[in-house]
Amino acid sequence: MTEITVAALQLAFGPDTDRNIAHVSQLVREAAARGAQVILPPELFEGEYFCRVEDEGLFATAKPTAEHKAVLAMQALAAELKVAIPTSFFEADGPHHYNSLAMIGPDGAVQGVYRKSHIPDGPGYEEKFYFRPGNTGFKVWEGPDRTTLGVGICWDQWYPETARALMLMGADVLFFPTAIGSEPHDQSLDTARLWRRAMVGHAVSNVVPVVAANRIGNEHGQVFYGTSFITDERGDIVAELGREEEGVITATFDLDRVKRHRAAFGFFRDRRPELYGRLVADI
Repeated sequence: MTEITVAALQLAFGPDTDRNIAHVSQLVREAAARGAQVILPPELFEGEYFCRVEDEGLFATAKPTAEHKAVLAMQALAAELKVAIPTSFFEADGPHHYNSLAMIGPDGAVQGVYRKSHIPDGPGYEEKFYFRPGNTGFKVWEGPDRTTLGVGICWDQWYPETARALMLMGADVLFFPTAIGSEPHDQSLDTARLWRRAMVGHAVSNVVPVVAANRIGNEHGQVFYGTSFITDERGDIVAELGREEEGVITATFDLDRVKRHRAAFGFFRDRRPELYGRLVADI
């Protein structure tokens, strides 16, 4: 039996990067103490979610992978605790800027970088001002005990293509770090339920556990709604946090059982790729 224990972190962030990193580190330690092997912090935990406004001065906060405080801190922590930490950060690569994730393994090494593929643009989430669309393609990573981890970033999590691509690349568990909350253009719109249902749908249609980590707190009037969760391969929520709750959630999955369930459903057996050309035709 191949088991994996995963964790998601949920917390609020402020303008002090060092304080944010220390807070995340505290929760990473708590998750590791509870047996977690892969620990997921929220998206862009280095600071407040800056994409609510367009401010050219904020480009200065982006750093190369090897120089970014959040990445360096999680590398040291991962090596100490022998855990994997998918680490979201604002990346600078020469003149280019990306919403990126460094996959840090239990030896503290960066296994590689994934750059967010789908970049949103709307009131309060003006990411196209800051980020180029990712040029890495979807990526999966080696996890504990020869498992394979699939990771997308926030807006990626709404796309069934993201989940299916990661599954076809061999993912055993899907992870989505997130920063999402209120909609400034429509205070009556609450996407929390939609957000969760989209990822539960990925779990069901791909027969795979899904881990989602969101932030909480009021950042200059933009309220992040938390509700981080872990669902099993049936789409049943096995661990969750509330809208204002800080903390750690964990779950353990028998991946051999998950694979049996996936095979029995036949979703991958019955796929008809020859009929799907319209999905990649940009017309």
